[in-house]
Amino acid sequence: MPSSPLPEIEQLWNYSRPAETEQRFRKLLPDAEAAGNQPYRLELLTQIARCEGLQRRFADAHDTLDTVEPLLADASPRPRLRYFLERGRVWNSSGNPAEARPLFTQAWEEGNSAGEDDLAVDAAHMVAIVEQGEAALEWNEKAYQLAQQSSNPTARRWIGSLTNNIGWTWHTLGDYDQALRYFQRNVEWHTEMGSSEGLMIAQWCVARTLRSLGRTEEALAMQQQLQHDRTERGLAPDGYVFEELGECLLALDRGDEAREYFAGAYQLLSEDSWMLANEGARLQRLQQLGEGK
Repeated sequence: MPSSPLPEIEQLWNYSRPAETEQRFRKLLPDAEAAGNQPYRLELLTQIARCEGLQRRFADAHDTLDTVEPLLADASPRPRLRYFLERGRVWNSSGNPAEARPLFTQAWEEGNSAGEDDLAVDAAHMVAIVEQGEAALEWNEKAYQLAQQSSNPTARRWIGSLTNNIGWTWHTLGDYDQALRYFQRNVEWHTEMGSSEGLMIAQWCVARTLRSLGRTEEALAMQQQLQHDRTERGLAPDGYVFEELGECLLALDRGDEAREYFAGAYQLLSEDSWMLANEGARLQRLQQLGEGK
């Protein structure tokens, strides 16, 4: 009796639950070995490493990638590209962007040469993450252009997140009008795609940029609508929405109303491992404002 085909790796991902995803991938390893599908097995191992990295088990992730590296010389393009991407991500997430950058640029170059648009887009977006300012913008634009031009549906799915990234790069550069244009474009894209959670994130970004532009009443109204929509849909409270509600109210000299939102934001966001690792001062501020200090 023929064995069942191996499932598409990307379809097995749940990025918000890397531990569960890791176990799903590990259960597939014997099937890949039994099928003699070495490219699939190598790609699977790189994604196990990505799961380990997302759990901040960086040494484990490097060990997993060390098992892949000696087999790359004869490997097909996708396992090679996945290896470069995941080794780079582990270096970057563990605070070594200089080690990560050449791996991402190699994935970009080889991905373009091999016609693997989805992984080439991923690589360019990762270079943008380790870069800053104008250089980050240039790499995000490269990724965006390839995603738009590609016939690969997986590559085209990057359009929303890249529009978001370009918006945030403009925001970081202080050009809030340009940032707003990209975030509004992202709202349109998610509306066309019928994306529920993605649309709410895009709307949050518009509201956040309106606050940066001094259009605080508009920003507050949008965040209040987002909070209402989440409640109506039975979704859990969002710490970032609470944070922005507090910031808008504070800017409008409504500090007493803001306090409860800052307290709620701190309670929710202090449970986020990324925030704890990267935004300690921000969390401390939320805690103090929530306590009325």
